[in-house]
Amino acid sequence: VQLQASGGGLVQAGGSLRLSCAASGRTFRRNGMGWFRQAPGKEREFVAGLSWNEDTSYADSVKGRFTISRDNAKNTVYLQMNSLKTEDTAVYFCAATPNYSSSTKSDYILWGQGTLVTVSS
Repeated sequence: VQLQASGGGLVQAGGSLRLSCAASGRTFRRNGMGWFRQAPGKEREFVAGLSWNEDTSYADSVKGRFTISRDNAKNTVYLQMNSLKTEDTAVYFCAATPNYSSSTKSDYILWGQGTLVTVSS
């Protein structure tokens, strides 16, 4: 059972990227899913969460710019990131929680390996 994050890269400020998190080993359609990020020298922080029935939650810093979604047929969760800023530069991690949804890092029990997003000015 694993999560595989992909889609990171280098983008200019104002640009867009879409991250993907492919789950394998079992279905995650009944799990809450989340995206977190960790910038150099900083703690890992919550970015976006998605419940099994499509309720979403976002960190204030990304609200209105990022969108989390899922495709249960593909067992994949996405993070669409628009209007990127240099402060969005970080390694992005997807994670699964047995809870309905959560913004708390310790509630997540399965983590992907991370994908690096670099936003240049």
